[in-house]
Amino acid sequence: MQLPTKEAVASFDVDAQYTFTPVCPNELPVVGGDTIAAELNAQAQFAAVRLGSKDAHSPQALWVSNEQAPPFSPVEGPNMDIRWPSHAVPGTKGFELLAELPHPADYDFFVWKGVEPDMHPYGACYHDLAERQSTGIIEYLQAKNISTVLIGGLATDYCVRHTALQLLNVGFKVVINLAATRGVAEDSTALALTEMQQAGAHLIFSAAELKQELK
Repeated sequence: MQLPTKEAVASFDVDAQYTFTPVCPNELPVVGGDTIAAELNAQAQFAAVRLGSKDAHSPQALWVSNEQAPPFSPVEGPNMDIRWPSHAVPGTKGFELLAELPHPADYDFFVWKGVEPDMHPYGACYHDLAERQSTGIIEYLQAKNISTVLIGGLATDYCVRHTALQLLNVGFKVVINLAATRGVAEDSTALALTEMQQAGAHLIFSAAELKQELK
């Protein structure tokens, strides 16, 4: 796939944390989630800026599931929708980025999301589900004159999907690197990929397909 010059491209590592891998089987393990770091690093070579995000959740979050309120059951609140197992708690292994990735401080822009115990956003561009309160990513990309965002991370059918749609909705070109993302379930992942494509996203099988436009 032909990209614009490097100065117009950003690479985005969405929630590439151990919480979404088999390393943390009691959280939200995604099959193959711990195998995407090399592809995330490969796509970053085509970008002038590298973005990252993390889930960062309190163990006392109001949406945490329990025996009486199982995972995926509804929960009331303007910025919560369903219950999830406790995951991505700061200070735990699940909170950490995959070992092969940069430290959060070494990214050009980084977002921590879901810190408030009554908020559980999915996309990395807004703190709230109504998409009213920006995390600053969109404004940062606009200030850097970025036109195209390469996206990978976890999981395809949730946080990657929401982040991609948020960027598409404000006019960015989005490329989803399939080798750099994994989904929770086959059906929901297929639906998410179709939805992103219909919204204008381009899908590639790996970073090896990428080519840069020369000045």
